[in-house]
Amino acid sequence: MLGLRGNGRACVYTEPMWGLSMMLVLPYASVFMLALGLKDQQIGLLATVSMLAQVVFGLLSGVITDKLGRRLTTAVFDVVAWSIPCLIWAFAQNFWWFLIASVINGAWQVTQNSWDCLLVEDIDRGQITKVYSLVKVAGEFSALFAPIAALLVSQFGLVPAVRVLYLNAFVIMSAKIVLLYRLTTETAMGRLRIEQTRGVSAWRLLGEYRGVLPLIVKSKGTIFSLAIAAVVGAVALVNGTFWQVVINQHLGVPDPLLPFFPMVRSVLSVVFFFTVIPWLTHGRHLQRPTLWGFLSYLGGQVLLVLIPASGSGPAWSTYALLGACLLLDAFGASILFMLAESLVALHVDREERSRVMAIQRTVVMLVTAPFGWISGWLSGMDRTWPFILTSVLLALGIAVASRFWVTTHSDPADVVV
Repeated sequence: MLGLRGNGRACVYTEPMWGLSMMLVLPYASVFMLALGLKDQQIGLLATVSMLAQVVFGLLSGVITDKLGRRLTTAVFDVVAWSIPCLIWAFAQNFWWFLIASVINGAWQVTQNSWDCLLVEDIDRGQITKVYSLVKVAGEFSALFAPIAALLVSQFGLVPAVRVLYLNAFVIMSAKIVLLYRLTTETAMGRLRIEQTRGVSAWRLLGEYRGVLPLIVKSKGTIFSLAIAAVVGAVALVNGTFWQVVINQHLGVPDPLLPFFPMVRSVLSVVFFFTVIPWLTHGRHLQRPTLWGFLSYLGGQVLLVLIPASGSGPAWSTYALLGACLLLDAFGASILFMLAESLVALHVDREERSRVMAIQRTVVMLVTAPFGWISGWLSGMDRTWPFILTSVLLALGIAVASRFWVTTHSDPADVVV
């Protein structure tokens, strides 16, 4: 697989375990909350609270990653961020259970930083875009297990089945954490940062962020990549929270069918990653694929808003239009995820990667956090309105990518659509 060895291979190969755990339950997360009596506004508030928790953990992530090392940080905080919340979600009874789990789950931002460093620090710079593509493909393959969740829900009902799925996620994610730790070694930069920060207090290291800020502020490429990441992150937050809600509660798609939609989207994403996307993102002309990704994603969101609801339940035309939404979303979201992550990695200062990326993610999360509550408020009035919001955000992304594009190390400056 692209000659991957060591940490890169371990990170990519263990990623499909995400599908046997969290991907089985995520399609039901929001409707599970509705079934337990939560309101749309509360679900949106939980998304915002989770994002704010991620801001705190994200700010600390650079210090933690440098002090403990990439490998140990990933193992410890994956337990905190996933294993523990899965148990809470499995036995949740009301809003307060979900609130506690959301705060603890925010710790995944620590592992997002450390895992990224573990993934890319010991590989060739020219492989970064391809490696993120492989990570995305590995994650998308995981949705092929969706029929397991559908079978459980159809047999036992929504709430009991989802509780079982959360318990399963606890077991599989814990196994993934152990396996990844066993298959990886600390990176060269990680060993260096452990030595450099040995005996230095966390408060002093946090204070050193002031010296890192100019690296971000003075870099047009970093500012640009932050803007793209913020737009993509806000749209992903709204879709991840309310896409299943709108097709279930507004369009009338039955509960057992819900996991098939992310499965189809994932299959389409994998197809795109092995066909169109590599051809579009071969390393030199990245502005055009970014714009095409925004346009495709925008088309999918607008179409979702325009699908007519029927009091008698979804017709075949409804499923056909949802299929078109999935096609557009799969291409747009896949290419934008890969490019947003890659642009951040390509523009970051290599020697200060963990701290710079910690600040970058903190900024992105602060910008995107309000959109959870805003989309919940909009959904409480009309369940299609959150996707009008995402359409506006994607249009903004098109404007930013068109007007303010900053070239990477190998991206020529002659690219316009």
